[in-house]
Amino acid sequence: MPPTVLGLDIGGANLKAATADKRAVSVPFPLWKQPDKLPAALASLFAQFPDAEEFAVTMTGELCDCYRTKRDGVNDILTSVLKASRCYPVRVWSTAGKFLTTEEARQDHLGVAAANWHALATFAGAYVPRGTALLVDIGSTTADLIPILDGEPWAVGTTDVDRMKSSELVYTGVRRTPVCSLLSAGRVAAEFFAGTLDAYLLLGHIPEDPADTDTADGRPATKVDAHARMSRLLCGDPELISAQQTLSIAELVYDIQRDLLRAPVEALLNRVKRLQHESLGTDRVAITSGSGEFLARQMLDKYSREFTDFISLTDRLGPALATCAPAYALAVLATERRP
Repeated sequence: MPPTVLGLDIGGANLKAATADKRAVSVPFPLWKQPDKLPAALASLFAQFPDAEEFAVTMTGELCDCYRTKRDGVNDILTSVLKASRCYPVRVWSTAGKFLTTEEARQDHLGVAAANWHALATFAGAYVPRGTALLVDIGSTTADLIPILDGEPWAVGTTDVDRMKSSELVYTGVRRTPVCSLLSAGRVAAEFFAGTLDAYLLLGHIPEDPADTDTADGRPATKVDAHARMSRLLCGDPELISAQQTLSIAELVYDIQRDLLRAPVEALLNRVKRLQHESLGTDRVAITSGSGEFLARQMLDKYSREFTDFISLTDRLGPALATCAPAYALAVLATERRP
């Protein structure tokens, strides 16, 4: 029986792991605050998968400001993985569409930095082996918009810098984006009093989780505390500001994020339509994923006539696995592409 591969998505705020047999775990880990504790955090995560004997890795944590450069971040993260992996094989996904050894990854740090979008798109492409697709993955911090042609990612950019220029990466998400960054100056206090998580808690798009304290004030992810955090944006507090006032801010956040994403989605949809002429098939599919899939679905409803089908990775994989979708994608790809 082949050894179990553990897919790892190492971010700046969360560590995510999954296996091809659909076990998945996501744990909060503020990497930017404690990079020295990453090996221990990984070892604790690995202990939940005692049968894992191979590791497939991707990362976004190299962008954290605890690292001077992305090169430093990639090197430190890979060293941490090797320390925790108990000498088992480690492979790293590259935007070249293949796995690298850790030494090769160190030599090509920009090819492996923030490559999780590419792993996810490669996995999602299996749903559309002939035809075109637009993958819209909205997470806690960013949104990835990825064209797919005959099952393969067909992005213009490969690095975050280039992907932002090409509208394939939009730096807005449904949990960690500061609300004050979305509202015009003077409308609210320009302080990180509340995140988009608070808006979507109040709107009911994200369920309450009293155990989750990864919030602006370190208090739980509940509607009561979300109201308190949002009230501070108006320079008030939960006694001075009404629930209707903070709900109005939440609705405004929803509208603004939807509008912020609309132009990039339209640009990428036009590119996908042009790719149709090069495709082996006639299908044009919208694929949605991520913790912000509710926002992606709502946006794409406007373009329903442009697609022959809609695929929700949350529906296909289930909510728990979809939360760790890039890690699961890596586990599947690594299992299929053994050396």
